[in-house]
Amino acid sequence: KPRQALEPLGPLLSVRADVSLEAEVKRALETTLERFERLDFLVSNAGISEFTSFDELTLEGWQRTLDTNLTAAFLFAKYATPALREARGAIVHIASTRAIMSEPGSEAYAASKGGIVALTHALAISLGPLVRVNCVSPGWIETRDRQKASTKQQVTYSPQDLEQHPVGRVGTPEDVAALVAFLCSSDSSFITGQNYVLDGGMTRKMIYAE
Repeated sequence: KPRQALEPLGPLLSVRADVSLEAEVKRALETTLERFERLDFLVSNAGISEFTSFDELTLEGWQRTLDTNLTAAFLFAKYATPALREARGAIVHIASTRAIMSEPGSEAYAASKGGIVALTHALAISLGPLVRVNCVSPGWIETRDRQKASTKQQVTYSPQDLEQHPVGRVGTPEDVAALVAFLCSSDSSFITGQNYVLDGGMTRKMIYAE
């Protein structure tokens, strides 16, 4: 289980909050700072997707996606910045390859992820040199096999699925975690304002319909 796997790394704190609400974000950060007294890194990974046809997309659905995916990243950055400046820390946002490519019915999600990419380079300029800000845009990352037992699925891939990726496989959460860890580390101290596309090369491969 994720919590047990992380416990050897040190004390953990979980805070339940609606990340689209300013007061909830402030409370989560205040609770964290009360417990640990410092903040070295912020990874904004909250996100929802509600794919629907553009004709059926409502303003409520649009706003809900933008509030959760984009506004939350802004709010966490805003209220985490004082502590991150003291620690000379880093922010990593999780966007998506849907910020740079789309399929039908993804307007709200694509807009929110594109906004995260733009927010990233804007914050990098505003918060430098004390705080570095970067972004990771994952492609196809398989998570169905990591869900709780009641919804866990046996995942199989067709040859076409694998051939879409020049690396020959679908991505894993560990692939994302490794890049995020690098961007939070001192090894990336000369990197800021960047969007790293983590997709096994999928967006670089030209695909023609037969």
